[in-house]
Amino acid sequence: MTNDQKDPLFILVKSLSKSEKRQFKVYVGRLGVNTDSKFLALFNHLDKNDNMDEDLIVSKGIVKKQQLSNLKAHLYKQILVSLRLSPLHQNIRTQLREQFDFASILYHKGLYKQSLKILDKAKALAKENEEHNIAYEIVEFEKVIETQYITRSINNRADELTVEAKMLSMKNVLTSKLSNLSLQLYGLMLKSGYVRNDKEHKIVTEYFDNKLPKYEWNVLGFREKLWLYKAHLWYGFIIQDFLSCYKYSKKWVDLFYDYPKMMNQNPVFFLRGNHYLLESLFLIKDKGQLKSTLQKFEHSISESSFPSDDNIEVLKFQYIYNNKLNVHFLEGSFEEGEYLVGEILAGISEFKNKLDDHHIMVFYYKIGCLYFGMANHKKCIEYLAKIITNKSLKMREDLMCFSRVLSLVAHYEAGMDYHLETQLKETYRFLIKMNDLHEVQKEMIKFLKNLGDIFPHQIKDEFKKLHKNLKQYENHPYEKRAFLYLDILSWLESNIEGRPVADIIKEKAKGLIR
Repeated sequence: MTNDQKDPLFILVKSLSKSEKRQFKVYVGRLGVNTDSKFLALFNHLDKNDNMDEDLIVSKGIVKKQQLSNLKAHLYKQILVSLRLSPLHQNIRTQLREQFDFASILYHKGLYKQSLKILDKAKALAKENEEHNIAYEIVEFEKVIETQYITRSINNRADELTVEAKMLSMKNVLTSKLSNLSLQLYGLMLKSGYVRNDKEHKIVTEYFDNKLPKYEWNVLGFREKLWLYKAHLWYGFIIQDFLSCYKYSKKWVDLFYDYPKMMNQNPVFFLRGNHYLLESLFLIKDKGQLKSTLQKFEHSISESSFPSDDNIEVLKFQYIYNNKLNVHFLEGSFEEGEYLVGEILAGISEFKNKLDDHHIMVFYYKIGCLYFGMANHKKCIEYLAKIITNKSLKMREDLMCFSRVLSLVAHYEAGMDYHLETQLKETYRFLIKMNDLHEVQKEMIKFLKNLGDIFPHQIKDEFKKLHKNLKQYENHPYEKRAFLYLDILSWLESNIEGRPVADIIKEKAKGLIR
């Protein structure tokens, strides 16, 4: 039996909407000979069944076992062809590619004038939508045709095409350099994380400055500006300059409002830009802007004119719910945010074949934090355990680390300290392997390790000592990030003052930017 969750054909068939299935059957039925074809029989079987049992497919006589692999590949291709023809999946790029293909067919038939006419219209559309790569391909194709069919309608045609090609090439090279830098910085952050000291800060800054290409602002179009802002954003995240992150994510989002048609042309970039803007506002604790920006974002993507497909729906789910949770974390309104848990779990179930484990684990961590803020420590432990016991992938170390630390704190708060010693040892072993251990984490582990030797009447003094030790790192350029994952200071203050942690955070929220 095939693993259904990993079989590309099974996942593709199950991802199809009713209209897409209908479109496929219409596409297949365009020729009568296909109505009884084996690939259609296989499609109908997969559509009706909840798993891909290859033995059952063979026993039903749909296909012989040795032919099944080829039939699956053929069906997969036919579904993709059908989807490509569907109006739901048409966009400017597919239209341009289609026009380019038409022009190529006419060229090979020797119908040069007709080919040039189609290319000229396609080129204008490409430039209008800043699709410079396909525009450059069109110009190069025009140059090929001009060597065989000399047009008399335009003077200096060769010079015109040469200048056009040079300008488009320059834009494509600049876009490529900026997108390369953005991707390299993103990869650097995934590999090495945030800078931890002045030495690393200097290395990253020199890298960024040396890789940033020279440019003239007045020649930058939408795409060049987009990649420029992305590069600055990732640089800001790596050096933990969250105000810079806010500045460039805001420029990124505003760019789409300056070029509104690009919102439909590049919806994923619009969604991601808003997500980073919202995340930046959370990091700088601007509660007022976070709420208003989230509201504006939700309104924009709910418009009927905003594109919709499976990928977009998954991203909308991730970004909306992550940032709704962040609002409750800033406000300290944990109980008011509990309703989100059911909606998030329903979304995870709905998009289980499209969400990777990393994003699911981030949701579990945030749900754990939500329950911690509600003082429902057993629920908190339940969701953190999903992360700690996850063996299917190499998790981000920082997420794993804080999950373990928060789990220790939750066990202590719940009075479930009978396994605390074992957990401490496991956490130590995990932390030893980490290269990204912060002073905040070290202080927390040291404190929890000594809990067993502290008498009840001494506990408040120990909380005060730990608070004093950690307070010095609250605004430290390389240590402050630890408090974004886990508000340890508020937890300590709640224990010192004997009040719920939610009340402490709510009081602090009143002093935040509104």
